Amino acid sequence: METKASDAVFSKHAHDDLSFPSAAESLPQSLAPGSFIRRLKDSKMGFVKVVKNKAYFKRYQVKFRRRREGKTDFFARKRLVVQDKNKYNTPKYRMIVRFTNRDIICQIAYAKIEGDMIVCAAYSHELPKYGVTVGLTNYAAAYCTGLLLARRLLNKFGLDKVYEGQVEVTGDEFNVESIDGQPGAFTCYLDAGLARTTTGNKVFGALKGAVDGGLSIPHSTKRFPGYDTESKEFNAEVHRKHIMGLNVSEYMSYLMEEDEEAYKRQFSRFIKNGIEEMYKKAHAGIRANPVHEKKPPKEVKKKRWNRAKLSLAQRKDRVAQKKASFLRAQEQEETD
Repeated sequence: METKASDAVFSKHAHDDLSFPSAAESLPQSLAPGSFIRRLKDSKMGFVKVVKNKAYFKRYQVKFRRRREGKTDFFARKRLVVQDKNKYNTPKYRMIVRFTNRDIICQIAYAKIEGDMIVCAAYSHELPKYGVTVGLTNYAAAYCTGLLLARRLLNKFGLDKVYEGQVEVTGDEFNVESIDGQPGAFTCYLDAGLARTTTGNKVFGALKGAVDGGLSIPHSTKRFPGYDTESKEFNAEVHRKHIMGLNVSEYMSYLMEEDEEAYKRQFSRFIKNGIEEMYKKAHAGIRANPVHEKKPPKEVKKKRWNRAKLSLAQRKDRVAQKKASFLRAQEQEETD
């Protein structure tokens, strides 16, 4: 009996010590739960074919036309155009600056549902009137065009005597503030379009010209030439050199020493004019008379490329002439 009892006790403890493998443990490691997900994460996804079926094309919405053409940045435009609701119908003005190969376009505009309304515009091809006949797309020309726009706009609203702006060009930071007892300063926001707003971009030359001309445009000196990103300091003298075209004259003197032929070829028109004096006169001329002079209407003589139609009387007369000619020919034949 004792043996049996001890055997029973032994068998009981032996049964407790036995551990059977679980279903997960009995599987190979590659097939264990979670291993497939881990392998999916570790492995890179292969080429997935994009299915563009009928449902895709039925639900497809095209982008705005000017986005498709790559002409308008609607992300930026939305933020430049949207006005606070508590300002009701007050227009939000934008200073639009665009560069072409041969021209600089500066406009003050505001948005309506029908489209943008242009309040005032100035172009660099107007600068020869003020003595700037060369370099109509450089930084100095951009400054002159911005200045012309500002003075022209303020003249239009009768504010040119109230807000004169920065008369002496220093290149330093300047902000227009509203004067007590007078209409507030004209405020607008820079619309650079698709231009890369890097430090020293010519867009900011037009902005500086407009601010010095008396417009209130929120800005900082971080994007003007002369700002150092490492030291975070702004050198106004460097900026002034760009405004007055002195960076061009420095390059001219460098090129004259290096390659005289290239110098004469590239700067033949600049050589005739003293650069700094040319821009000083232009700034003074713009402030003296910024008004756009309309050209007298041309009398155009209309040209016809086809025959005018004959009137009824002319057609009848023509028939009578043909009849008379025919009868004369017949009589001549009979006499012969």
